[in-house]
Amino acid sequence: MSNLAAVPRVAVLAFDGINPFHLSVPSLVWGSESPRGAMEPWDITVVGPQPGPLRTSAGYSLLVDHGLEAFDDADLIVVPWWSDPTVAAPGHVVDALRRAHARGAVVVGLCLGVFVVADSGLLDGREATTHWTWTETFRRRFPSVRLSPERLYVDEGSLVTGAGATAGIDTCLHLLARHRGQATANRVARRIVAAPHRPGGQAQFIEAPVPQEEADPVTSAMAWARDRLQDPLSIDALAARAHLSRSSFTRAFRSRTGTTVHHWLVTQRLALARELLESSALDIESVARRAGFGTSARLREHFARHLDTTPSRYREEFATPSPG
Repeated sequence: MSNLAAVPRVAVLAFDGINPFHLSVPSLVWGSESPRGAMEPWDITVVGPQPGPLRTSAGYSLLVDHGLEAFDDADLIVVPWWSDPTVAAPGHVVDALRRAHARGAVVVGLCLGVFVVADSGLLDGREATTHWTWTETFRRRFPSVRLSPERLYVDEGSLVTGAGATAGIDTCLHLLARHRGQATANRVARRIVAAPHRPGGQAQFIEAPVPQEEADPVTSAMAWARDRLQDPLSIDALAARAHLSRSSFTRAFRSRTGTTVHHWLVTQRLALARELLESSALDIESVARRAGFGTSARLREHFARHLDTTPSRYREEFATPSPG
C-alpha cells in the first residue's frame, strides 16, 4: 500500500513569501509533536530553491539550511504552496521534482503547490485537485491534467494532490493512514483536533462544515447512525431520526457534509472495518457484519474499490501486534 520507508524522509519545499500555516501542515501531522507511542516522527526537512533566508507572509523570515539537493534522498516531497498560479515554477525546481519522482519518491502538491507539480509535467494524463478558486486558471494552463476541483484530495499512488489549506491536513492524514494504518491516523487527528477521516471525494466548499448547534437534528442523526453501523441504515431511517422528510434531510445533509448519505455511510463503515482489522482478532466475515457490509464479499468489493487492497492484506500490513 505504500512505497515509503519505515520512517519516511520528507522534504517540504518552501518559496519566498510562503504562508507559515501551509509550511507547518506536514510537521503538524507527521512531526515530533505526535504523542509518545502514537507514531515515530517522520524525518522532515524544509528545503528552499537554494539555501538561505526566506520571507514569510506573516512578516518574519526563516533561515533554510537545505537546497534542492535534499530531494536526492527524500522518500516524500511536499510542495505546500506557490506564490502565483499564473506564473510557471522555476525550471531547476521542476527538474528536481521530475528526477526525484523518477527514482521513486512520492510527490505531493497541496493547495497552490499543485501548480508547481503540474509544471513538472508529472500530472499529465492523471487526476488531480487544487484550490477551487483557481480551477479555471489550472485548466487553462494544464489541459492534459484531469482536474477534479470538487475533491479534497486525489491519491494517484506516487502523486498525491490536495485542495485548500485545511484540506492539506486531510491529505497528510490520508497519507499517514496509507502508510501506518487508520488507527494511527485517528490518534494523530485527535491530538490536532481534526476530523479523523474525511474522504478525498468530499466537497471542498460546503455550506456549513461544522453544524453550529449541538442539538442540530442532522448531526444527531449522524451520531445515531455511527453507533449502529452494523444495522441496515437508509436515508429514510436517518431522516425519520432527524424528524425531517427524506428530501429535506437529503438537502440538509449535503449542506453540512458536502456528500451523499450513501457515500458518508460507506466511508464510516470502511473506517470502522479498518480499525477492526487493525485492532481485533475477528475473522473477515465478522468484521464485515460488524461494520455493516453484511458479507465478506461486499467488504472485499469496497476495499478493492476504495483502498486498492483486500481486507486480509490490509490486516497483514497494519494489524497491531499482541502485547508480549
